[in-house]
Amino acid sequence: MLENKEGQRVPAATFRTRSDCDWVELSSDDVFKGKTVVVFSLPGAFTPTCSSAHVPRYDQLAPIFKANGVDDIICMSVNDAFVMNEWAISQNVERVKFLPDGNGEFTKGMGMLVGKEDLGFGPRSWRYSMLVKDGVIDKMFIEPQEPGDPYGESDADTMLNYIAPDAAKPLSVTVMTRKGCPHCVRAKGLLREAGIEFEELLLNRDYTDRTLRAVAAANTFPQVFIDGAQIGGADELETWLGAREAA
Repeated sequence: MLENKEGQRVPAATFRTRSDCDWVELSSDDVFKGKTVVVFSLPGAFTPTCSSAHVPRYDQLAPIFKANGVDDIICMSVNDAFVMNEWAISQNVERVKFLPDGNGEFTKGMGMLVGKEDLGFGPRSWRYSMLVKDGVIDKMFIEPQEPGDPYGESDADTMLNYIAPDAAKPLSVTVMTRKGCPHCVRAKGLLREAGIEFEELLLNRDYTDRTLRAVAAANTFPQVFIDGAQIGGADELETWLGAREAA
């Protein structure tokens, strides 16, 4: 049975990290002392759920966490520093810190080290998240002990709902563009002026015109999508932003 350690201090451990070409050792105090830290720990770098959902959502919500008193968001895994650094680069995130627990020392102290020999992983971390205040564990969200790799308790939204249940969530925005399109430039400018983060998909790099027709039933640029709804081009986006501001 995995143990909930709320109210206890985090284990004393040494994390061997890499900065440029140098080894840098960090202690548990270096990571947690005098700070409010959110940690989410997972079975392995580059694994599907971790890369597609766990890490990106924590990165997206990072400004909201920061606005509600969180100093650092840490992604931890029983992987070495080289692997964790390469994973961080591949994820293209800037607001989550990747911390290697290569020997599983911290994870074992948390009582979260489990055998993944059936997958060829060896000992790895069970998936969990926790809120740590000045080295003391305030809250833990532990995935249920079920076969496979359950995911539904340690996600970023669950943690944010605990820390700040009334916090407004950021919009999820994608802009489908093409090179040399002035309307695309205008749409992106409107979003930046409104302080809205967005993901840009570029024609013939990230998608083709076939995808544009399949997704948007359109052949004009840009096509803006917000929280699952198709807004349309720059004119429609301007109207949408005006209505949002007036509401």
